[in-house]
Amino acid sequence: MKRVLSVVLQLILFLVVFLVGSLLPAANVLPMLSVSAGAGRVFVYDGVLLMLAFYVLILVIAAARRKISVGWQNPTLAVILALILGLAMKFGFKSI
Repeated sequence: MKRVLSVVLQLILFLVVFLVGSLLPAANVLPMLSVSAGAGRVFVYDGVLLMLAFYVLILVIAAARRKISVGWQNPTLAVILALILGLAMKFGFKSI
């Protein structure tokens, strides 16, 4: 039960980071890194990069605490689920 709750909380955290990272270029805070996703649409991958940076930070903290042998499964599952759900909810897709 504790592991499921941990994965759910990390999933929500990664989804929020993905959403915020996808919205920052619209506020002109960061330069927009994007790729064409069809006619009149682009995918802004700043949110994915921010989410992956946050994931690496969590793994570095787990390694520093010497808990990397058990500390990588939950964040990895959460980041994969957050990526799937974020893309399904069309985070990062913009019309031009």
